[in-house]
Amino acid sequence: MRTRLLKSIGAFAVIMSGLVLLKPAQVTVAQESPTASVKPAAAPVLKTPWGEPGLQGIWTDESDTPLQRSSKYANQEFFTEAQRAELDKERAALLGRDKRVERGTELDVAGAYNAVFLSVKHTGARTSMIVDPPDGRIPPRTPEAQKVAAADRAFRLALLQATETCKNGSVACGGGKYDPTPSPRRAERLSRYNTARMNRHDGPEDGALGDRCLTGGLPEFGTAYGGSFRRIVQTPGGVSMFYDVGQGQGWQRNIVMNGGPHLPASIRQWYGDSRGHWEGNTLVIDVTNFSPKTDFLGSRENLHLVERWTRTGPTSLEYAVTIEDPTVWTRPWTVKQEFTRQSDRENKTYYEPRCVEGNYAFPSMMLAARREDLALAEGRGPDPATKDNATDFVGVEEDPLQ
Repeated sequence: MRTRLLKSIGAFAVIMSGLVLLKPAQVTVAQESPTASVKPAAAPVLKTPWGEPGLQGIWTDESDTPLQRSSKYANQEFFTEAQRAELDKERAALLGRDKRVERGTELDVAGAYNAVFLSVKHTGARTSMIVDPPDGRIPPRTPEAQKVAAADRAFRLALLQATETCKNGSVACGGGKYDPTPSPRRAERLSRYNTARMNRHDGPEDGALGDRCLTGGLPEFGTAYGGSFRRIVQTPGGVSMFYDVGQGQGWQRNIVMNGGPHLPASIRQWYGDSRGHWEGNTLVIDVTNFSPKTDFLGSRENLHLVERWTRTGPTSLEYAVTIEDPTVWTRPWTVKQEFTRQSDRENKTYYEPRCVEGNYAFPSMMLAARREDLALAEGRGPDPATKDNATDFVGVEEDPLQ
């Protein structure tokens, strides 16, 4: 899968070849007397031919770092080398293994993914991508956000209550209870646009975003299945970013660099409205106007991002983003990632990201649901509410890094 993604990243490599050349800024060092101490020269700042800081290229995070810091590392910001070596050893042992739930159960048969589908990168230097708060943890949710999350969880558990998942006490039913009678909430409409999987296929929007080949959008920190890449393309007065993530859920965002204000609040977009400007060698992007149909850890239309992209070396790029939504979290929080530049030559052919799995699978799931409804009506099959069609990530060992 990693090979497929590495080959599928090169957006506009040929078309933009005349624009993506980078050249080091001219650096001069004052002459010193032979006896004077010589200070090392600062690293050259890479520039575009028209003089802006050069961020262009294909970038990916070549190590694994958890978003949140595990409680066992407390206030330890960086791993020791011994800790990283031990984690790499433990995580490598997961590859190729297939821990399964009880043989013959519904979850055993339905489990779609196991460790064979995972790729494991070396453990990163940081114990968490979150650098603020200092404990490396997502800030607490507001009381209202906690109520919304609890209500959503209760609804999804209700749709699972008559299935073997709850009968067998699976982790997917954590917080719920088994009841052989299907929940009367099965026909209930959600108060918000659905973005996650539920045990129902009454309509296409009952499926999770990924099942429908829709991406979660920004901010994007990578996925367990395939990682993520971004190509940055600059033109005079413009910046575009092309993302290739997961299993083909790619997209493009264009950064408005003309100094104009954000779109009116009534206009909402899946990836928000990105307005950028330069602060020294850093591209600062303010992102607002998200759609209520997107969802980042419970944050929707009130999500506000301030991104900072800084070239830190010939092959290194720092990404820092401050995430804010006062309706969801009690304070803003900041994440940092280090990206490494990939070869333009090896990725010269760009295959447009396509979510083939969802495009083919989801109509089939809808058809299967209608046939189950028909079988029940004709007395030929069980109530679909007693079957778990929502849980598929079972039997995968826990990553000790997470």
